[in-house]
Amino acid sequence: MAEPDMLFDVTDGVAYLTVNRPDQRNAMTWAMYERLVEICDRVDRDPDIKVLVLAGRGDRAFISGTDISQFPAFRGNPQAGIDYEERIDHVIGRLEAVTKPTIAALRGFVIGGGLTVSVACDLRIAADNAKFGIPVIRLGNCLSMKNYARLVALLGPARVKEMIYTARHVGAAEALTWGLVNEVAPAAALDDRVREVARGISQAPPLTLRVSKEAVRRVVHRLLPDDAGHELVKTCYDSADFQEGVAAFLEKRAPQWTGR
Repeated sequence: MAEPDMLFDVTDGVAYLTVNRPDQRNAMTWAMYERLVEICDRVDRDPDIKVLVLAGRGDRAFISGTDISQFPAFRGNPQAGIDYEERIDHVIGRLEAVTKPTIAALRGFVIGGGLTVSVACDLRIAADNAKFGIPVIRLGNCLSMKNYARLVALLGPARVKEMIYTARHVGAAEALTWGLVNEVAPAAALDDRVREVARGISQAPPLTLRVSKEAVRRVVHRLLPDDAGHELVKTCYDSADFQEGVAAFLEKRAPQWTGR
């Protein structure tokens, strides 16, 4: 029997959620995003779980974003991009609102949707081989307004624009200087270090953790725009350029942009 795409285990009060598609660099499908929400609900319901750790299986990636093979279905549906970004907002918002502390253990590529998942966690501990990026210019799409706001709250507008405009991969050491990650560990020692941090947090007073997490979340949410920016999302997702970007990615060729 094939293993599930999302593995879940609880040890000593620490829940471990592992994205289990290493052959696809742990790219997320719609069903996997839905499973993530279900696990967040389970973590909040279980009083024996004190901390949630998210990781990706293998050394190649934490999460390399949404599975691009799902995007051709957007063709001819101007509402599809808006629905997609609202769906992602729901998932990221649910992870962000988990009442227990959350830690992202980051190896390899932390890209696109994988980056936004990591930003929704409370702490990010990276292996020294981690690489971070927002490659929307390679597909011709964009992020939701809320995810732009979350990134700006963490990194500031100039760093976010740099990541988007260049689509370059930011290495772990540079990410640490930016404040994108809390700590960098040797790749071979990452799991041990994450367990150590998680177990330490699990011994802290739960009410202090919960209140402090919620207080910080409320401060950050003051930066989230009331305007959903649907017209901005539609501009990209309903464009010929987006369809060209997806096709070029799947066909492994350079895209030909037209600005339409």
